[in-house]
Amino acid sequence: MYIIGAGGHGKVVAEVAELLGERIYSFVDANEALTSLWVYPVTPTFPENSNRVVIAIGDNLVRKAISSAFDAQYICLFHPFTQISTRSTIGEGTVVIGGAVINANASIGRHVIVNTNSSVGHDACLEDFVHIAPNVALAGHVHIGEGTFVGMGASVLPGVQIGKWCVIGAGAVVLENVPDGAKVVGNPAKVLCNEVANDCSR
Repeated sequence: MYIIGAGGHGKVVAEVAELLGERIYSFVDANEALTSLWVYPVTPTFPENSNRVVIAIGDNLVRKAISSAFDAQYICLFHPFTQISTRSTIGEGTVVIGGAVINANASIGRHVIVNTNSSVGHDACLEDFVHIAPNVALAGHVHIGEGTFVGMGASVLPGVQIGKWCVIGAGAVVLENVPDGAKVVGNPAKVLCNEVANDCSR
């Protein structure tokens, strides 16, 4: 397999792949100063139509751009120490890191990151390119829109709808719906600014 991204998240993904017995051919990274990482080569490209690829980059916009630019078979990686309901659905390219829990009837999109010790409640929906950071708790029926980042330790209460390309600050407690493009912080979470509404001067 090929791992796109030789940074910190790439290292985490590589260790998940090793635990699963995957054969890693190389990391792929645009940083020409990197030629190897651990025992693996780092190359600027990978063969066309490669059949086992994961994008190991935390930035949601970059992950979306790469997935659109390269024709490859993107695979999922689930750390052995996760709990994933057999009644959940998970899209291609998604990575679930150790300690994470995905409960019944959750729907996880493409190229999502479900990070260390995070929890996705029953009937929750995470759209494509979402990243939920370590120790995030999403309650049942929560909906997270495309490309949204949920910061470390944040909690989202049952049924809350969070829009697309939002940023939820670390430790936030989200009690109410959040519009597209909003950045929210605090307990209870309040909108700090909204890029969609061109209101990010604060």
